[in-house]
Amino acid sequence: MESRGLSNGKKVLKEPSMALTLNDEIIGSKGVKKAEFVRIIAEALYSLGYNKTGAYLEQESGIQFHSSVVTVFVQQILDGSWDESLDSLHKIGIADETVIKLACFIILQQKFLELLDGKKVMEALKTLRTEIAPLSINEIRVRELSSLVLSPSPKVVNGASGKEVVKSKARSELLEDLQKVFPPTVMIPERRLLQLVEQAIDLQRDNCLFHNSVSGETSLFADHSCGRDTIPSHTVQILHDHHDEVWYLKFSNNGKYLASASSDHSAIIWKVNLDGRLSMKHRLYGHQKPVSYVSWSPCDDQILTCGVEEVVRRWDVSSGECLQVYEKGLVGSISCSWSPDGKFIFSGLMDKSIIMWDLEGKETDCLNGERTLRISDLQITDDGELITSCEENRILILDRESGEERFIKEDQVIVSFTLSGDNKFVLVSLVNEELHLWSIQGDIRLVSKYRGQSRSRFIVRACFGGYQQGFIASGSEDSKVYIWHRGLGELIEALEGHSGAVNCVSWNPANPHMLASASDDRTIRIWGLNHAETKSNSRIHYCNGAS
Repeated sequence: MESRGLSNGKKVLKEPSMALTLNDEIIGSKGVKKAEFVRIIAEALYSLGYNKTGAYLEQESGIQFHSSVVTVFVQQILDGSWDESLDSLHKIGIADETVIKLACFIILQQKFLELLDGKKVMEALKTLRTEIAPLSINEIRVRELSSLVLSPSPKVVNGASGKEVVKSKARSELLEDLQKVFPPTVMIPERRLLQLVEQAIDLQRDNCLFHNSVSGETSLFADHSCGRDTIPSHTVQILHDHHDEVWYLKFSNNGKYLASASSDHSAIIWKVNLDGRLSMKHRLYGHQKPVSYVSWSPCDDQILTCGVEEVVRRWDVSSGECLQVYEKGLVGSISCSWSPDGKFIFSGLMDKSIIMWDLEGKETDCLNGERTLRISDLQITDDGELITSCEENRILILDRESGEERFIKEDQVIVSFTLSGDNKFVLVSLVNEELHLWSIQGDIRLVSKYRGQSRSRFIVRACFGGYQQGFIASGSEDSKVYIWHRGLGELIEALEGHSGAVNCVSWNPANPHMLASASDDRTIRIWGLNHAETKSNSRIHYCNGAS
């Protein structure tokens, strides 16, 4: 941080005489104080290096960027005049004594560290004992500072906290630390005008129904606007390789592959090529019954497939080889998932238990009781929490280490659910043709509801997707794919093309403009943007309506 409004350490302008009379003047229709507005503009000018222009703005407007006391205080900090800066600190006009004591601690800590840097150990020790310690603030930090007296190295690792304690920092950085402590009316936060502009842009994007693109270069000359053409609503490819109904599909975590499961007893791994089109990589044979579920390993190098009331198979993605079969007697599996580290397999069984296996097929744990249902999904969070349907209208969130159980409770029968990419939300599909979005971070709470899709007999699955997972997509028994804006809850697309119920949808996590749907019509549709040659990474869509 620079000493703004100063030249060679001396103030070049006379103190404005109109500041007090302008403090309460309001501009615009939202109650913006003119004095604050001008000060923020001045801060922006100084931060951009336009010091002369900032100084002239102060002079012409009669509004000071900083009070004269703050200006002197800033220069004293930059000069290392620690005792004088402490005197000025008490004259700034901060009423909160806690803030003043904390600011004193920050200043005296810098004084102590610079004395150590200058090999003035006794003076540093005196500062620590007679000035810093009596403040009775952050005793752990005081002990860390005292350890520095005994350490000749520029850095020392504190044994208690395990943190690396760094010696003195640049004085401009010290000013930034003080700025974070002071009320914003005393010292305006760094780049405050830019922060306000970015907040306005974020708000406009959050309220844009079709924002589904990388930010790119945003123009400030027009309000944010995205067209409907940023939503993957055009069929760019139809995959006909399954010989019966397609029940499930899922893109890999890196977006380079798609896996599909069918009632034709097979699963297929598809490769997403650079031109955005998909080609078959492997057809996976081995199940004796329809395949209803797939799960990608954390590294995308392996995949699980689950047969209906049958076994779980683990496959190598590169070769298509079946590496292991997981089964428990005559009890069939209905769902499967990976542990976060990829070293264990979870399987929900028909006897309402959940089994954990190691990769070689050895059973390592079993959760007995009504933990899962026939229609169950089974997912594991990055923290190792297990999420599964435990009753027709309840979803269990189990912390396997502590044993703590939390529940999502619905009034209707649960059809399916899916976990958001950040592990903070669960999207639940219900028998009453609604989707419910639940926050599971901290206290469980219902966030939003989505309506429009059709479901009466089959398991229909939904997904998160699009840019920053800002959209919700769902299959439907009326042969359509439905898309909602996640935050606003508004239905924005009902995509037609399939001739049978759409059982499952999956949005490519690496490409917000690629969506896949699986249908009873035996096909998989790949949805992209509304131009003839959709390419995975060659066309970037920007906001404000430009491409």
